[in-house]
Amino acid sequence: MAAPFVVIVGRTNVGKSTLFNRLVGERLAVVDAIPGVTRDRLYAEIDLDGRDIVLVDTGGLAGAESDQFMTKVKEQAAVALQEADLLLFMVDAREGLVSLDWEVADVVRRSGKPVILIANKMESPKLEASEFAELGFGMALQLSALYGDGLGEVIDATLDDLPAPEAEPEPIVGEVAVALVGRPNAGKSAIVNALLGEERVIVSEEPGTTRDAVDITVEFADEPYRLVDTAGLRRRGKRSRGLEYYSSLRALRALQRADVGVVVIDALEGITSQDAHIIGEVMEAGRGLVLLAHKWDLVQDFARSQNDGGEDMVEIEETLRTDFSHIVDSKLRFADFAELLFTSAVTGEGLVEILPTAQQAAQQYARQIDPVRLNEALHKALTAHQPPARKHRLRIRDIEQVATRPPTFVLRVNDRELMHFSYERYLVNQLREAFGLMGTPIKLFVRSSPQQRGS
Repeated sequence: MAAPFVVIVGRTNVGKSTLFNRLVGERLAVVDAIPGVTRDRLYAEIDLDGRDIVLVDTGGLAGAESDQFMTKVKEQAAVALQEADLLLFMVDAREGLVSLDWEVADVVRRSGKPVILIANKMESPKLEASEFAELGFGMALQLSALYGDGLGEVIDATLDDLPAPEAEPEPIVGEVAVALVGRPNAGKSAIVNALLGEERVIVSEEPGTTRDAVDITVEFADEPYRLVDTAGLRRRGKRSRGLEYYSSLRALRALQRADVGVVVIDALEGITSQDAHIIGEVMEAGRGLVLLAHKWDLVQDFARSQNDGGEDMVEIEETLRTDFSHIVDSKLRFADFAELLFTSAVTGEGLVEILPTAQQAAQQYARQIDPVRLNEALHKALTAHQPPARKHRLRIRDIEQVATRPPTFVLRVNDRELMHFSYERYLVNQLREAFGLMGTPIKLFVRSSPQQRGS
């Protein structure tokens, strides 16, 4: 079920990033006294008292007009409104009602979205928030995002005003939801069209043609799939235009609906930092992962153009694939569990492998492991390689799988502070090797569990 989007809006320097950080529980957004610090929209998937939401922080809709970046910031914030399920409209109680608040109120009102008005910076009991009722959104909730005073009321109002969770559609037995994501113009829509054998999704040489996520149900080799073709994702710091920001949010929604993210990489351009960030987005969403080295026909054409006829093209092809795989291994070590396919929507190469590979990743993504076998694998890993000796020795009690989609484990130890990240990574790799958990991220939580008497 897709989580609702809660978007924090307001003019610059009213405390939007402070509230965002307070709700998220960590300092993800830069907070500064200078108006207009938040250049790019930030978002985080959080559990708000039992309800999953996507919280979105925006730059100011008004203010800091001299800042050369503000036009783009306003575009980003404005399009965030289009995707919002609920708006948290913040004003500054210390400065009182100002003309810029009216400008924001007009934009918010025209969005037609539910609104909660919040008067922030209520650190002093002498401050009054009643004047903000003139904006037409009722009485403002009083908040000090800096100290957390009034936060409970904001959370309660947010939960009350969120749309009721939609009923889950009746699942198709065995259906795998596959979201195709990647940089603009990497060839996602061309792949969908090639798989379907018809022009179901618009294909254009102009990057960013696909602006919305489009779900398409299809059968392949008698197996049901749901393809989600999405707008191109750019690295967060590069999503500078309003349309791209809007598209990125739609793509993130698509990942929420998917079992597996298939990341389409332009093989001729190679692995870019944007590709790495997009792969990180899929992993952060906790989805299965498949990598496509797409437009492989262009790589082959280039190799032929450089060949003077003295070398065997079969050997050249094998070398190209090996070299590209090594580059992927080097630049994407954090995603070494993902299958890499070489594809071309033009020649059809590799297309028949995409959906079966995604299905295999989805099966591992939903894998439930027998508890006895799980602890046997842990014992084998400990026997092969004990935790490194430190001042106090790490003692591992047991392991339990607590969730699937993706496989999630809790490791109980005598003191979690003794767990070094390298040994934790070793254990994850051992689990992956023992149970063939390829194509899916693995979540491992380490919990302190003191030795019980008599044990």
